[in-house]
Amino acid sequence: MALSAKLVMRQGQTLVMTPQLLQAIKLLQLSNVELASFIEEELERNPILERVEERAEPALPADAVPAGTDERDWTTSEFATDQRDLEAHLGTELSNSFDGDRGGGTGGETPDGHGLSMTSWSGGGAGGATGEDPNGPDHYLASAPTLADHLADQLALATADPVDRLIGHALIDAIDEGGYLRDEVEAVAERLGAPVARVAGILAVVQTFDPTGIAARDLAECLALQLRDRDRLDPAMQVLLQHLPLLGRRDFAALRKLCGVDDDDLRDMLAEIRALDPKPGRAFGGAPPQTAIPDVYVSAAPDGSWHVELNTDVLPRILVNQRYYARVTKGATTDTDRSFVSNCLQTANWLTKSLEQRARTILKVSSEIIRQQDAFFARGVQYLRPLNLRSVADVIGMHESTVSRVTSNKYMSTPRGLFELKYFFTASIPASHGADAHSAEAVRFRIKQMIDGESPGGILSDDAIVVRLRQANIDIARRTVAKYRESLRIPSSVERRREKGAATVGLEAALAR
Repeated sequence: MALSAKLVMRQGQTLVMTPQLLQAIKLLQLSNVELASFIEEELERNPILERVEERAEPALPADAVPAGTDERDWTTSEFATDQRDLEAHLGTELSNSFDGDRGGGTGGETPDGHGLSMTSWSGGGAGGATGEDPNGPDHYLASAPTLADHLADQLALATADPVDRLIGHALIDAIDEGGYLRDEVEAVAERLGAPVARVAGILAVVQTFDPTGIAARDLAECLALQLRDRDRLDPAMQVLLQHLPLLGRRDFAALRKLCGVDDDDLRDMLAEIRALDPKPGRAFGGAPPQTAIPDVYVSAAPDGSWHVELNTDVLPRILVNQRYYARVTKGATTDTDRSFVSNCLQTANWLTKSLEQRARTILKVSSEIIRQQDAFFARGVQYLRPLNLRSVADVIGMHESTVSRVTSNKYMSTPRGLFELKYFFTASIPASHGADAHSAEAVRFRIKQMIDGESPGGILSDDAIVVRLRQANIDIARRTVAKYRESLRIPSSVERRREKGAATVGLEAALAR
């Protein structure tokens, strides 16, 4: 067979991931905090973009705006939220209505339905919910000292030797936020070129600092330091600290035997252990915890439906400054300058459209979640339905990956609490006799209810829980029950029997006194 070169023409379709499309996809999966940070970077990088609050110049006359540009600010109240206008601008159909009748415990659709309102596009600036008032009281408060600063101040008083201070600072730098020393003494000594004995001696000094238990290398040493400070580190307590895994398994019988104490003494020892702080450094912690800010608010409407709106405080308020663009374009003298300004305008226009589409998509996905999980909002977690990404994607006409990105790091504030959007997507547990399937989260809640209601004399094993669930028409395997129980951090039936048995003995002893 001879080889030859030839020219062939083929026609095909391919999806090209342009930088603008990649940006739009990236915006979908950003949380409101990450989005605020991204907008800040774009404002610094792109001179055509500006905040609404920063805009002091009047709008251009109609004849002064270059052709093909749009001066409208999409975040102002003039931005229409009518469904037909939105469909015309976005090229998509929006339907946020569903049947508010919950007589059967599940949502249904009717031709008229009860509308889920769209929000107005006025709101706080980028990151408005997390912005700081420069004139507020927080601006004048002194920053809280860090754990390293607190220990360094004590080190300066504990020793005057510069070498010892150097070793002490190296040890302090190796202490994590929980207060534990994460580097080996030998490693610190080798890094500093100091004798191991001298480093160990300085470590002993640091372990006397406040808070008590600091610079421990494991949990047992941390508790021992605190007990020694209270003068309660007796031989029995030392044995108990050497067998903390038995305490974790609530094997009190083995602990009594090893420590050589009776029930009352062991109970007192356990009370002392519970009074200790397993993470002494957390009082100084690193960064303050970030509060989850809802992206969507859900409230009950007077007609029995659910009212859904976006949180306008986290919607970025930016616009394209066409006046500045027109002025800079007239003054551009080189092709490089004109190309730069043109690219900035294109990027700015695409960003505003991407932000608009992101907000619409979040609202559409949230509305469909509420429609399908109507029984949960009306009657509680027991009525949470099994739901997957495809069920929502098919209804709203989007791809599963889009729904997945939209539900990542987004939160919904509801009358039942604050939930991540992914919370409503749960696996399906089959039901017996061909009935409707059950949500994994609802089954997990049932298991917790059963265990919370058990008596000391009637501890339920995993097999017993399986039997009860099957009586409730839930077809589930024992290993699944064990997995759900462990995810709830509930100990096994053996450990619960030991714990509740010890609690009962303690109560009887207290009553006898």
